[in-house]
Amino acid sequence: MAQLRYTRNLFLRGICITYLFAFLSFYVQIPGLYGDNGILPARTQLDLKARATLLNKMKQKPTFLWFAPYLGLNVDYMLDVLSLLGAILSFAGFVSQKFCIAPVFAGLWSLYYSLYQIGQTFMFFQWDVLLLEVGFLCMFVAPVWYAYRGNPSDYVTLWAVRWLLYRLMFSSGVVKLTSGCPVWWKLDALNIHFESQCIPTALAWYAHHLPMWLLRLFTVATNVIELAVPLLFFFPNRKVRIIAFYLQVFLQICIIATGNYNFFNFLTICLCISLLDDQFFSKRKSKNNKSRIRNYLSTLITILIYGGVMYGTYIYYDLKIMDNWTIESNITFTQREFGYILYHVVVFSMYFALASFALTLVSTIISIFYTKEMHQLNDKLTATVFALLYGISIAYIFAISVVPYSSLSKIFNSTSIDQLTRLHSKVDHLHIINSYGLFRRMTGVEGRPEVVIEGSDSIEGPWKEYEFLYKPGNVNNSLPFVAPYQPRLDWQMWFAALGTYHQNPWLMSLAYRLLSGQPEVLALMNTVENPFRDRPPKYVRANRILMLGGLGKQSHSPLIEYLTKMKILQEKPGFKVTNEPFKLILDNLRSLVSKVEPSLILWGVFTAGYAIILTGYSNSVSKKK
Repeated sequence: MAQLRYTRNLFLRGICITYLFAFLSFYVQIPGLYGDNGILPARTQLDLKARATLLNKMKQKPTFLWFAPYLGLNVDYMLDVLSLLGAILSFAGFVSQKFCIAPVFAGLWSLYYSLYQIGQTFMFFQWDVLLLEVGFLCMFVAPVWYAYRGNPSDYVTLWAVRWLLYRLMFSSGVVKLTSGCPVWWKLDALNIHFESQCIPTALAWYAHHLPMWLLRLFTVATNVIELAVPLLFFFPNRKVRIIAFYLQVFLQICIIATGNYNFFNFLTICLCISLLDDQFFSKRKSKNNKSRIRNYLSTLITILIYGGVMYGTYIYYDLKIMDNWTIESNITFTQREFGYILYHVVVFSMYFALASFALTLVSTIISIFYTKEMHQLNDKLTATVFALLYGISIAYIFAISVVPYSSLSKIFNSTSIDQLTRLHSKVDHLHIINSYGLFRRMTGVEGRPEVVIEGSDSIEGPWKEYEFLYKPGNVNNSLPFVAPYQPRLDWQMWFAALGTYHQNPWLMSLAYRLLSGQPEVLALMNTVENPFRDRPPKYVRANRILMLGGLGKQSHSPLIEYLTKMKILQEKPGFKVTNEPFKLILDNLRSLVSKVEPSLILWGVFTAGYAIILTGYSNSVSKKK
């Protein structure tokens, strides 16, 4: 079996980078989103003055924020501490492999889960729960303590990562068709997607204006990469898996180039590393004739497999080359036929994955006794025990993941095993096993929906629009490249445009903060083009539907009563900060960070970490010389 030490280390460091982006992205938005004067204050989720024991509080809502009083801090400052601690740990894992160990990843998962507990609507994204699930798996993938050599159990633990990647990609492909969305079934999704997505990049404009037949062909390619290729993740031929890796990474790069989906695509690329092995990164070529024969056979099998995929694409998408050298494409199967095929694919994939896992576990145990790195029998027995323990743990994870995975097929879901469902329900709140499915239905078919927030000093106008930092607004502003930073307010504004303000009650709080001229919230918006820099407006409206009155208590009483009922506005003073030195440090750091554009902070820290790695590598090379 090929080694996985380098592959494992690359995966773990990639996850550390993703954690770093996630924690820093969260940190810079804390005052405006979760501060005392933010849109959804975090203190509404916790009662630090409650007389319950710490254990009972942790049972009620498991988060490290309960430790705030013990440090002399309130919830706001404790959020800063947790975010910064997460950033420090992830940065350490990024720059040094010695910190890519299970205890560190346990800490990272616990910290992000603590933040997720109070995240409310601004953290209800699939990439947040995906990061939690990946972070949980990293506790198994990472060595308990730093070791220079590879661990035979790496094959078993990285298999779990591959299974997660499969569920993510396959589910994303399935829901597009099971939703019954006519845009996906007509292959017109990409004709709309680039224009209607939340925060498009500048390249999205060019992608949107590609020929329609080419966009339809790209939609076909997306379906194939998400539906057919993931089944090959468990194929025993490594060349088949490597091509699957390239296809998945290609899709993610295309998404990164045309849309700002924060750290999600970077995280998915990290998951794709599980399809590789150390031989992929090695330049050595075997001169053995037997190896050459196996290589030729492997290449032939790969050609046959992907030739079959291409032929299936040709048949099921009715690809035709027209006289003008364009390619016409149409789906040839019905929704009912797809549902029937899906049921059998779901059943087959579970047995296929289970067989792959069993083969991986058995091969790992056999390789332990034939490896040259372990000479003592005790070492081999110990490694075997650990491999079995990891195998049992991964088998349990696989078993409970069957519950959300089987829900892809309505037919299969009706016959799900009750025992597995009960097991899944016990850990569901931890988000270590989740269901996925992106772009279930294509929005913006009749045009891009937007919520325009305007303010005025008179009910009769003139109304002046508030500009956001990243989401499309003023047509004179260019579209940004902001990933891996996630502007959570901009994202929620996009979702708000798909519903009403009744479905997005946080809009009431946003309106109140704008009427109050709250600087923490305004910092999340375009302060340069703020039409009310000197003083806040007396009236605010959104989409010419929501109308809110002035700041006077009489005309404003319904809004104040509502926000007080939601505990967004405090009737009593909150928990007092007693640790003044710590508070001063956090305030100074916040003041320093607030002067820099968030995406620059993320890339600046990443560049610094990369420079540290290169410096360390250069020093090690010079010492060898």
